Amino acid sequence: MLPDNLYLDHIAIAVSDLDSRIKVYEDLGFRFSEEREVVESQKVVTAFAHVDTNAHLELLMPLNNEGPIQKFIEKNGEGIHHLCFSVENVEQKSAELISKGYRLIYDSPQPGANNCLVNFLHPKSTGGVLIEISQKMKG
Repeated sequence: MLPDNLYLDHIAIAVSDLDSRIKVYEDLGFRFSEEREVVESQKVVTAFAHVDTNAHLELLMPLNNEGPIQKFIEKNGEGIHHLCFSVENVEQKSAELISKGYRLIYDSPQPGANNCLVNFLHPKSTGGVLIEISQKMKG
C-alpha cells in the first residue's frame, strides 16, 4: 500500500500537434482544460485532462521546435514520455533517492507546470522509464 501522500499525478505524452492529439483523447471521452500552459524552461506547451481524482493525461508539444520534447520526438516519435508521481516534499525525496543510488536529471528541483516543483529520475537508473517526482507548491 502506498503512503497517502504518494500517487500517480500524470502520464505525459509527447505530441507534435496538440489540437489533433487532444481530439484523439476527447474522442475517447476525456475532457481537456481550455487552459494551456507554456513551460519556458522545458520549451513546451501543455494540456491536461483528468483521468480520475488524482491522475491526469498531460500532452506536451514542443515550443518553436526546440527543447527536450522536440529532441524526444525526433529520436523516438510521439508517445509516452514520462510518468509523474506526486510526493509531499520533492527536495527530501530527491535526496532520499540519490542516497539509494538513483541518478536524477537536476541537481535541485526545478519549477514545472501547474505550480509544481519537480525533478526527474534518469531512465538509466530506473530500467528505461523517465520518472518525474512533483510537489504542488502552496500559494
